[in-house]
Amino acid sequence: MQLSRDLDVQHKTAWVLSHKIREAMSSETASEKLFGIVEVDGAWFGGSVKPENRVEDRKDRRLKEHQTGKRRSVVVMRQRRGRTLTTVVDHESDGVDIIFKTVIPGTEVHADEAGHWDVLATRYPTKRINHSLAYSDNGKNTNQAESFFSRLRLMVAGQHHHVSPQHLGAYARHAAFLEDHRAKDNGALAKRIIGLGLAAPVSRLWKGYWQRAEHNAS
Repeated sequence: MQLSRDLDVQHKTAWVLSHKIREAMSSETASEKLFGIVEVDGAWFGGSVKPENRVEDRKDRRLKEHQTGKRRSVVVMRQRRGRTLTTVVDHESDGVDIIFKTVIPGTEVHADEAGHWDVLATRYPTKRINHSLAYSDNGKNTNQAESFFSRLRLMVAGQHHHVSPQHLGAYARHAAFLEDHRAKDNGALAKRIIGLGLAAPVSRLWKGYWQRAEHNAS
């Protein structure tokens, strides 16, 4: 909404322009591979159901029949002193295959105690941290991954207010870009984003988006 006011364009125009910019930003890490020490973790976003006022009317929101179906897991792979890569999956365990494709074999991987991360040890030296006991133990931690999720949640709640599962991946990659370039000043960030935008081809996803959306709705 702020962008639409600043540019004096419709909200729909500003929304698509923002997504085109995010698409250009994410192209920076399209073929990136991670190595060294990498932290992996997952977090749920969306799909929340507002609880009823009276306690007797409230339902167990952990049960599938009481969920909206819009809940998704963002899995982050964060290289220490390196890049931050994200993917959106239906379940956190689905991120294992993405990690196998993205993290170079032999990389030291840090993960929490969730059972689906056990298979990572077949390809990587793996260090696990049990968060019910400690957040860090002799260097074993996922603190940088957790830090990313903290910023992503603040972005979704405070800036965008609502993010649909269809576009959650774009917002997660946006947050990852900002995280990786957080030490740069605004001028350097603007120059980098403009450069990525100028180098980007015509967007196949966002070209004619509203025309397609209105046609599909009809």
